[in-house]
Amino acid sequence: MLVYKIFRSDEWADLSARGTSAGAPVDVADGFVHLSTAEQTAETAARHFAGEDGLMLLALDTDRLGDALRWEPSRGGALFPHLYRELRLSDVVWTRPLPLQGSLHRFPEEFE
Repeated sequence: MLVYKIFRSDEWADLSARGTSAGAPVDVADGFVHLSTAEQTAETAARHFAGEDGLMLLALDTDRLGDALRWEPSRGGALFPHLYRELRLSDVVWTRPLPLQGSLHRFPEEFE
């Protein structure tokens, strides 16, 4: 199964260069890396990245995340994937740009 992380360009550059990342500032503050399912990702983009351009969408294989992945209630009681370790570049299956189209982000074909 795939889960997703939205990164700003500097966060993606950091992961690409270092090979690991503690995530965005909100992830560091909360003590885990916030992830989303395919069904949750558009709302995550709208809520937390509204109007931001230059984003990257990372697809992560849950099998690669192992026991560090936990499913916990969040928005409205829905279960969200949370990663309780640094994100590794080796966790990433693919990346795609997540550009703004008008006021919404345009998701890749894999989401259609």
